[in-house]
Amino acid sequence: MEALPILGTSLLVPSVQELVKRSLIEVPSRYIHPVDAPITSTLPKVPIIDMEILLSGDQIELEKLDSTCKEWGFFQLINHGVKSSLLDKLKAEVKEFFYRPVEEKKLWQKPGDGFGDTLEVYTRQNKQLATKFLYYIAKALKMKPEEMSDLFDEETLFQTARINYYPPCPQPEKVTDLHPHSDAVGITILLQANEVEGLQIKKDGVYVLVQPLLETFIVNLGDILEMLTNGAYRSVEHRAVVNSAKEKLSIASFHSLRLDREMAPAPSLLTPQAPALYKRIRVTDYFEDLYSKKFGERLFVEDVNSNGSEKHDE
Repeated sequence: MEALPILGTSLLVPSVQELVKRSLIEVPSRYIHPVDAPITSTLPKVPIIDMEILLSGDQIELEKLDSTCKEWGFFQLINHGVKSSLLDKLKAEVKEFFYRPVEEKKLWQKPGDGFGDTLEVYTRQNKQLATKFLYYIAKALKMKPEEMSDLFDEETLFQTARINYYPPCPQPEKVTDLHPHSDAVGITILLQANEVEGLQIKKDGVYVLVQPLLETFIVNLGDILEMLTNGAYRSVEHRAVVNSAKEKLSIASFHSLRLDREMAPAPSLLTPQAPALYKRIRVTDYFEDLYSKKFGERLFVEDVNSNGSEKHDE
């Protein structure tokens, strides 16, 4: 496999899971990031898209997908085709993985060691789902299908996965698991491993709590897809908050472009009345700029805006 260039580095910090074992009553100062914006409990509800109905050619469901991508940028995907038995196996092995000693974690995630095999099968099916779903996003927006498939097919789509463990927190009001941010990818598919709530998305200036349904994926559009659709579909700010009593587990699959590609608004969406809002940029340059910023800065897309204007959250 071709080695990837180093675009940024991460700061080494103590394992939060190991810190929790000390039965702390206060959060260490480095982890304090207060929740500073209101939420609206669970209303309005995040839309639900049915993949099975989309595959049947139903026009109403396609129009629902179009309006959801324009108004929300987030939805829960049901009847997605990934078997429940695989999801249950993955969830169980993720939990077991985090309960193992640090030394064993390094060995246990390799192919041939159970969890590594399950994760490989899951990410492969997830990649197939993402490719298929991106076709319907192009169809909903009336893009030329080849403009999407040339960038996002199973051979050229670049996939990464992250497994998240959020332990119970003694002072949840002082902490956010993830700062408010948008995803700098094409599309993200999230599987909640234990159905504990915590993901919040920004809608009309406030944060809406996502209530994960059983055996569903939470899907959100990223910055790259926003650029490709010339701003028609939005990459939405979101965050994750902690729970005082329960741990939270999730598996996020990020689907992006290869680093040797370029990205720009799809030509079929551009007209004299609707010119390009974003300039063409190399994916490598985009990510180098991304990693030069602080996590959560909501400027990744605006930085490549072709007319210099800023976007504003709804």
